[in-house]
Parts: sequence; structure tokens; C-alpha cells
Amino acid sequence: MNRKQRIDKILSNKFDNFLLEIIDNSNLHKGHSNFTGDDETHIKIILTKKSKSPTNRLNIHKLINNLLQEEFKCGLHSLEIIIN
Repeated sequence: MNRKQRIDKILSNKFDNFLLEIIDNSNLHKGHSNFTGDDETHIKIILTKKSKSPTNRLNIHKLINNLLQEEFKCGLHSLEIIIN
């Protein structure tokens, strides 16, 4: 299972109120700090609300960062989170 799949599995269990899209942007950072662009180091997560219920963006960001601590320890370098 690759990093995108692991992240999808982790977040899908916690964010059933959202449509979830995970994008590997590592190729856009090739050459930056010796990144090859091949290792799923830069990930973009797009969460789209399924309902009109209010959400606390800061709490969502904190939760995602906490849930992905192990991924950061094993090579995830950058995480972009977009909430629609």
C-alpha cells in the first residue's frame, strides 16, 4: 500500500462527512532539498463537505496532522489541506 492509499484509509475513517481527494504533488518539488519527486513526500488533501453543517477548520487541520504523525516520521514532508 502506498502513502496515498494509507492516508486515504486513515482519513476516510474519520471524515465520513466529507468527500476526500488525495493528490501526490511530489513531482512539483523535484530538486528542492534533494527531493526526487518520486517518493510521495508532498501531499495535497481536499475535503469537500457533504452537508451544510458548520465545520471548525482549525480543528480539522489539527486532527489531520495528528492522524498522520506516523507518515511524517517515515518521509511525508509537506501537507496541504483544502476544505471546501
